[in-house]
Amino acid sequence: MWKFFNFTLNFKIMKHLFFGIFFSVILFLSLSSCKKKLIIPDNVELPATVGDHQIIAHYAYTLSYNEEHEQADWVAYELTKEEALSDDYERTDDFRSDNKVKDGSAQLSDYEPTQSTYARGHLAPAADFKWSETAMSESFYMSNMSPMLHEFNSGKWMYLEAEVRNWADIYDGVYVVTGGILTADLPTIGANNVSVPEKYYKVILDLDEQKGIGFIMPNEDIEDTFKNYAVSIDEVENATGLDFFPALEDDVEEKIESTLNMSKWDFKFYK
Repeated sequence: MWKFFNFTLNFKIMKHLFFGIFFSVILFLSLSSCKKKLIIPDNVELPATVGDHQIIAHYAYTLSYNEEHEQADWVAYELTKEEALSDDYERTDDFRSDNKVKDGSAQLSDYEPTQSTYARGHLAPAADFKWSETAMSESFYMSNMSPMLHEFNSGKWMYLEAEVRNWADIYDGVYVVTGGILTADLPTIGANNVSVPEKYYKVILDLDEQKGIGFIMPNEDIEDTFKNYAVSIDEVENATGLDFFPALEDDVEEKIESTLNMSKWDFKFYK
């Protein structure tokens, strides 16, 4: 009888021990497969400031104005799913100087002598701001413009902009930073010597999926797909000297910016 009781007791202990280990392993595997939960800092889309360049916050986007080149080093904003899908407001085309720029922004007249060659190219595209009358109007500040060849502005750059809206839709919002790569000795236009970048960049951050992607595209009539110009965010940082998404925790920032995984991005407008 005692032997039987002893066996039963040992069996119960072994059973509890087995199930305890089993569920511990399941819990560990479940937790290890989960992404680290991110705390999203305020203004996570903003790059680190560049020297004494003026930071200007408009209603829907923020920019860093580079007086030497008379345009923004970067324009940064969050684009939500609802904003990307909105069609509430039409283009206003009210191009005008930005009175928030303390030393004066580029003027509309700077672009007029070369209007047949260079478009007043939006850095943050007007089509991203159809959700707000104010945001749409402010997208036409000259501080948000850069001299883009017409074939580039209305070509593969435009398709990339459409792709970003697609990603904002399917990934429930993204963060966007864009600008020209501003280097020494660039050609200029207009009385205020607005620099003409040879290349433009765009970086996109999807925090939910903890992934990022960058693009560096030449300011020319591009024939191949813009997908061929995809790079890691680290590569854009190397080309621009900018530090993107410094508000993220260092390990998360390093992981997102050093990795380019094209399979994680669903391309729709890959022309």
